[in-house]
Amino acid sequence: MDFTFTEEQAMIRKTVRDFAEKEIRPVAAYHDRTGEFPAKTVAQMGSLGLMGMLIPTEYEGTGLDTICFALALEEVARVCGSHALIMSAHNTLGMGNIWLTGSPDQRKRYIPDLASGRKLAAWALTEPASGSDAAAMKTSAKKTAQGWVIDGTKNFCTNAPVASTFVIMAVTDPKLGNKGISAFIVERDNPGLKVGKIEDKLGVRASGTAQVLLTECEVPWDALLGEENRGFVNALRILDNGRIGIGAMAVGLAQGAFEEAVTYAKGRIQFDKPIAEHQAIQFMLADMAMRIEAARALVHRAAWLRDRGRPFKQEAAMAKLYASEMSSFVTNKAIQVHGGYGYIRDYPVERLMRDAKLTEIGEGTSEVQRLVIARELLRRA
Repeated sequence: MDFTFTEEQAMIRKTVRDFAEKEIRPVAAYHDRTGEFPAKTVAQMGSLGLMGMLIPTEYEGTGLDTICFALALEEVARVCGSHALIMSAHNTLGMGNIWLTGSPDQRKRYIPDLASGRKLAAWALTEPASGSDAAAMKTSAKKTAQGWVIDGTKNFCTNAPVASTFVIMAVTDPKLGNKGISAFIVERDNPGLKVGKIEDKLGVRASGTAQVLLTECEVPWDALLGEENRGFVNALRILDNGRIGIGAMAVGLAQGAFEEAVTYAKGRIQFDKPIAEHQAIQFMLADMAMRIEAARALVHRAAWLRDRGRPFKQEAAMAKLYASEMSSFVTNKAIQVHGGYGYIRDYPVERLMRDAKLTEIGEGTSEVQRLVIARELLRRA
């Protein structure tokens, strides 16, 4: 087994790290503090090709593999979780759904603007009464002579405040439960779509998260994305991709916190020597480094399988589960290494810890990941 990156993968990693250090790190704390969407740096990410990494070049994407995507996302998350979440949700969820299930006409109409970063996409699945339990979804889409009318409310929609294109999940056959859900493309200027409350979050604060309100939202027949009543089935495939992204984001947040902890430990003098020379600190750093490497390997394994067209549902769930829980552990330990200084906003580790918590919830909670893993284990046995 060869763990060496290809020349292209190594170049992508270096290029994105240089960009993140130069452009994102200087503004990360400001955007976290204010909650302001980082429009300038996100536009730069689009110009760099980060908003369409898995899309072929003929659709204005960069046509790279999933390993490159994971490496790039890790480097962005290493300095800012908000930028990483914006990038991950756009690539794997909103745009990802259109690319995976869209017709040739839908791909041609929407993908170039999204892959280039000229526009952003949002993906709306969760509702006030339905999160993990998608069958409890209340948003409905009813047929009319001209197309469909969608009514309902979506919660926790990443990128909603700035998105131009929305993928909306709605019930089209209530008798079928989650097998009666379809996906629809709705554009922002549709008068039946409104962005509601923008959430004031614990972490990833510059990644806009909001309600999406659909009131007699009329869309044409060709707004249906994929086959009727196959929306949730396809959503599970989309989430498999998204879990690789969240796993890579979790690794990046942990890596950033670990590096901050090492730097601090080398410079902080207590009992006449750097705290890095105290065994208690060394043990914490060793545990942190070990878990980061294990999580990174799981993420890259899932990405490797996806690139080869092999099943990766179980591996993506394992990667996301382990990496997210690892990230919370590592960022917490990074604060412990900093002591009291880690608890104040002058140091980035407290921000990284707040950002890391999201990775245990988004794209399916840790509990849902364990269900996915167990079901896949039993199915494969």
